[in-house]
Amino acid sequence: MNDVETVVIGAGHAGLAVSRLLTMEGRDHVVLDRGRVAESWRSARWDSLRLLTPNWMTRLPGWCYTGPDKEGYMPAGGLAVFLERYAASFGAPVLAGVSVEAVRSAGPGYEVVTDHGSWRSRHVVIATGPGSRPQVPAAAHRLHPDVRVLGAAAYRNPAQLPTGGVLVVGASSSGVQIAHELAAAGRDVVLSVGRHTRMPRRYRGMDIFWWLERTGRTGRTIDEVPDVGEARREPSLQLVGRAGPHRGDDLDLAVLQHHGVRLTGRLVDGDRHRVWFADDLADSVGAADLQMHRFLDTVDRHIDDSRLTTEVWEGHRPAPLAPPAAPTSADLRAEGIGTVILATGYRPHRPWLRLPITAADGSIEQYRGVTPAPGVFVVGQRFQHRRDSAMIDGARHDAEHVVAELTRLASSRALSDRSGSSASDSPEELSA
Repeated sequence: MNDVETVVIGAGHAGLAVSRLLTMEGRDHVVLDRGRVAESWRSARWDSLRLLTPNWMTRLPGWCYTGPDKEGYMPAGGLAVFLERYAASFGAPVLAGVSVEAVRSAGPGYEVVTDHGSWRSRHVVIATGPGSRPQVPAAAHRLHPDVRVLGAAAYRNPAQLPTGGVLVVGASSSGVQIAHELAAAGRDVVLSVGRHTRMPRRYRGMDIFWWLERTGRTGRTIDEVPDVGEARREPSLQLVGRAGPHRGDDLDLAVLQHHGVRLTGRLVDGDRHRVWFADDLADSVGAADLQMHRFLDTVDRHIDDSRLTTEVWEGHRPAPLAPPAAPTSADLRAEGIGTVILATGYRPHRPWLRLPITAADGSIEQYRGVTPAPGVFVVGQRFQHRRDSAMIDGARHDAEHVVAELTRLASSRALSDRSGSSASDSPEELSA
């Protein structure tokens, strides 16, 4: 049994942010990961993927992007190298290739059981991301075995797939990027569109994330939203990060339609080679456009109210999308579609967490990273406290709060231990 004050589970950006702050506080800790540093960015991303956020927004405690292309978008492999260097910069105590099998109460603290031994600790910080198991629609389970079904995390490039058409399910950032890449490779692509968030890549001369930060949207807290569940289910933005002269281009349903991608409504059912879609494409598109224009109105007001002056404020808004009449069913075999890619998001999956701190949907109950189990914290959840909590840039804020709470607990315990020791010293003991 190994003894350590804090076990951090996960060596991605959130876990490393916590580790850096613990190191600065001089707190004894270890970081466990079943893979390498930034493993998901190495093995669960498609080849062409780049971050949606510009490089200047890649900020962690004591570390940030300092290269020459601040307005560019880092590739997934580049981010893995970035995080490796970050871990090396402060000697992060990462133990790679260690799979956690159980986290359970043990006396005044916790026992973390792994396939490489166990740790006894007073604190545990869970930094494994908001979800690790793909959301698989029930319709996908009913398809014929000769239809290849895979999640976005298993997709690498068009050459990986069997010949023929592809049905992509989900129109948030992953879905639109994969659909666009497949269409550019000459594939016949059908995109099943559900709830989504449309935004231009740039507006009035600046990246959309510059405006999201400038207007306070990324820093909006969970205390400010009317519906917590709705906020945490908000779809990712329909954006793409590219290199070169096209890096500021939009990627939305209108662009996909121009490239020959056929749009349908939300996938609702399937049976062997036939699938059915809801008749809701126009409603989904209308709701997304309304939300986009509301935010762009906010940007316009912000420019006027702040009296911002620059030569590049002029710009245009994306044109409204007039979706065609969409089919409500399709025969995959007849249309030559042999692959279905599910870009439908992920759900929590932590079978190793043996503490009563999970909600019915598998998410961890917490407020600002503090869970109902004393000494157990979480970092990197969707809208954990701020809208950007699950983003690389946003995790630093939650990590700071969690480490401050952890340090306060440790200091309070140390003071209590000293006070208890002094109180137990009887006159006889002192005079002996």
